[in-house]
Order: sequence, then C-alpha cells, then structure tokens
Amino acid sequence: MISEKNKNLLVLFLKVAIIILAFYFIYSQLTKNDGFQWRNFEDQIKSKMSFWMVVLMFIFSVTNRFLEILKWKNLVSTIAPISIKEATKQVLAALTVGIVTPNGIGEYAGKALYFDKTKTKKIIFLNLICNGIQMFLTIIFGTIGLLFLGYWEWALAIIGLLILFIVFSILSKNIKVKGYSIKKLYKKINEIPKRIHQKNNLLALCRYVVFSHQYYFLFLAFDIDLPYFTMMATIATVYFLASSLPSFQVLDFAVKGSMAVFFFGKLGINEWIIIFITMLMWFLNVALPVLIGSIYVIRFKRYQN
Repeated sequence: MISEKNKNLLVLFLKVAIIILAFYFIYSQLTKNDGFQWRNFEDQIKSKMSFWMVVLMFIFSVTNRFLEILKWKNLVSTIAPISIKEATKQVLAALTVGIVTPNGIGEYAGKALYFDKTKTKKIIFLNLICNGIQMFLTIIFGTIGLLFLGYWEWALAIIGLLILFIVFSILSKNIKVKGYSIKKLYKKINEIPKRIHQKNNLLALCRYVVFSHQYYFLFLAFDIDLPYFTMMATIATVYFLASSLPSFQVLDFAVKGSMAVFFFGKLGINEWIIIFITMLMWFLNVALPVLIGSIYVIRFKRYQN
C-alpha cells in the first residue's frame, strides 16, 4: 500500500507535470508555428483590433466558457447541486488536464476527481452527455454548411453514415459488450429529467451560436465583407471537420488552421488573415482558460468523504 505521504507527493508531481505540459504546449503553439509571426500579430492588433473590438472578443470568450460551466452545473444537479464557483473550478481544471491528452479525454478524469469514487461512472456519463450534445450540433450545422457551400458528396456521405449509425443502433440495441448495451445507454439517458436535457440542449445551442459568431466578427474586423450565410456555412464546415479529426486539444489550432485555410481560401481570403484569426480564436478559447484552469489544478485536493 502507498503511504499517505507518498500519495500526496504523487499528486503534487502530477499537478506540476500537468501544468508544465500545458504551459509548454501553449508556448510551443505561440512560438513555433511557421505561419504565425509575433510582429505581424502585434501590427494586426494595432491596425485592425480597436479597443472595443478587443473587449467584444473577450466577452464572446467569457460567454462561451460560462455557458459550458452552466451546462455542467445543470447536469451535475442530477447528483448534487453545486455552485457556479464550484462548476467553474471543475470545468477549467478539467480543461487543463484535457489539453495534454488525446481528444481531451483527460477532461473526463479531471471532473471525476472532484467527486466520490462511487460516482465516477456517473460523472463520466454526464460529461459524455455534456460533450455529446455539443458534437451533435456541430455535426448538424456542419452538414448544413457543406450543403450550402455545394459539397453535396461530402454532406450526403455524412448523412448516409448517420442513417447507418441509427439503423445499427436500433438493430443492435440489445447486444451487450461487457455488460453494456445501447438499450442500457438509452435507458440511462432517459433517467435524466427532461427539463435537464432541455436546458442542456438550449445552453449548447447558445454556446455554438456564440462561438461561431465570435469567428464571424473577427473576419469583419479584418474587413472581410462576404455574405453572412456563406461565412457562417464555412465556419460551421471548418469547425465540424476539424472537430471530427482525432488530435490533442493543444493541436486544435493546427487542425482548425489547416481546415480554415482550405475552405476560407476558396472564398478568396488572404491566408495570413485566416491563420491569424484561427490563432486568436485558439488563444482566447483554449489557451487563456487553460492558464486560469492551471490555478485550480495546483489548488486541487482529492475528494474526501
């Protein structure tokens, strides 16, 4: 058995390791990206981003993350009510842990650590619901975006896969794998009160609208005056396809950046502007929350009865 002293040392080591990795990943993205020059960054901020535009972008980012915090607070209420402050701590700390793991899977463990071990499966399930609705909206709007932009083959292929998935789910709902089945999953989902699901769905939709319009207003700030629906369809397409690729959250900029250059480039937008805006979105919505979340990671204390 590991002594209490050794456990505390191990927890301290993990905290420090997570913080160092998180800071290193952020630093590497900000300094080692070939398509990004800090001097150009500063020049563009001064020439394009007025004081009020900077304020507006921060409001978008705070709202985006706050809606995620409200989503988590809403879902966790099925176990026990928690405050906004506690939900903020759990969401930001989990985001920091998730940034150093593939596809942010560390986020699930990060939140579970704030609860009793007997509730671990429930917390992981709730986090799956929390992220699942966001991904569902991303798929729906992304598919609509592909259709609007004329990528019919891609859109129809996605719709076909969704239909196959639904048919497979219905036909195999009673098949069990290690005691779990789709039928059991549906049952667990339906056990959550309808009002909780409705609020979760509404908050997820609001978050999607906020995030996508932050992207849109940044393009406006750089004098990109293209039809609203064309821009929103392209944003939805980029966000959907980039989110579908497996990667580390810290590489989110690189993945979304390459997708953005491809699709926005077809609209005649300068590559530098696309890279800059994508980097700014990553910095505001990932890097800054992770820096704040690192404080909660350092202060983290294991759940005790």
